Amino acid sequence: MLLERRKTPEVKVDQISLGADSPIVIQAMTNTPTADVTATVRQIKELALAGAELVRVTINNEPAMQVIPEIKKSLLDQGIFTPIIGDFHYNGHLLLKQFPESAKLLAKYRINPGNVGKDKNNFEYIIKLAHDLDKAVRIGVNGGSLNQDLYNKLLTKNSVSKNPRPTKKIFLEALVQSAAESAYQALDLGLSENKLVLSVKVSEVNDVIKANEALAQKVPFALHLGLTEAGSGLKGIAASSVALGVLLANGIGDTIRVSLTPEPGKPRSLEVEVAKEILQSLDLRFFKPQVTSCPGCGRTNSTYYIELAKEIKDFIDLKSENWVKKNPEIAKMKIAIMGCIVNGPGESKNADIGISLPGDNEEPKAPVYVRGQKVATLEGNISEQFKKLLQQFIQDTT
Repeated sequence: MLLERRKTPEVKVDQISLGADSPIVIQAMTNTPTADVTATVRQIKELALAGAELVRVTINNEPAMQVIPEIKKSLLDQGIFTPIIGDFHYNGHLLLKQFPESAKLLAKYRINPGNVGKDKNNFEYIIKLAHDLDKAVRIGVNGGSLNQDLYNKLLTKNSVSKNPRPTKKIFLEALVQSAAESAYQALDLGLSENKLVLSVKVSEVNDVIKANEALAQKVPFALHLGLTEAGSGLKGIAASSVALGVLLANGIGDTIRVSLTPEPGKPRSLEVEVAKEILQSLDLRFFKPQVTSCPGCGRTNSTYYIELAKEIKDFIDLKSENWVKKNPEIAKMKIAIMGCIVNGPGESKNADIGISLPGDNEEPKAPVYVRGQKVATLEGNISEQFKKLLQQFIQDTT
């Protein structure tokens, strides 16, 4: 059971709202050299079309900052209105000052108090500029670039304590304290609560959970969730799903990013698809009909069941975008594709529409249920018949 979502101020990032009662916002980040306009625009478009509502780009040098107007124009010409976030480290204050047009076009600035520079004027300049230009700011504290002065101070204090705590706890305390102190400094400099987002990120799942739980208790601001480096493949997907799932289920988090290491041949937009699946699995947002299918066992004819289930699922994936465009409520629909008599009828009855495929040595018939009621028993070309019933169900629903 999900806990009540933590109340935070609503933050506007151009036309996107996060925090307060707004839906959890999905973010993504490009991995192209930002100065390569063609590649960067192509990837922003890919991420946006996949469902990313905010896209962050690296701005680490003058060429990257200089091309922001060109990138924005190209995106707008292609009908892509997704807000672009500038990711600044070390020299953000210089680049924002040198390229005022780009500073105006970026919807949000992402800075890290651990590397914004030892000179407090650097932080102050970025915050005051954001205030003047009505821009949102994410103050993101990462484990790999933590404010070492603060961390060392806490370590020293702990070392002389009568009851010293484990170094890991001091590390997490430094993360949270750095984020909180920086946030209140930003408010003192004029930034409003509805332009402020905080994040504390590390690579370990348990640490991310503990740090964000502590930060959520310490400050009232909107929180961005994610792992700094989740990893690749199944490891990255599992780590992100566990960390974000635990926090979101406890009402913590207003915007998320799944930071997957790209795999050869896989699209960058995979991180967006995983984020969507996490949110839909928790019933926090709905993007397309959810398909429940059994894993198969010795009761199922592996070849027949697997091929049939895949064919039906591919059909649903192909059609679902158009279905949802016609009626967004279709995204909340549950479809069951089950493989034998043991759980098949029961799961199918609990879905909006479900089919119980015949298992090994079962009679080659497949009952179909619509909202708990048996409506047909299929045999022969079961897949094509079920597709027609599914299409008819969608048509009747819309």
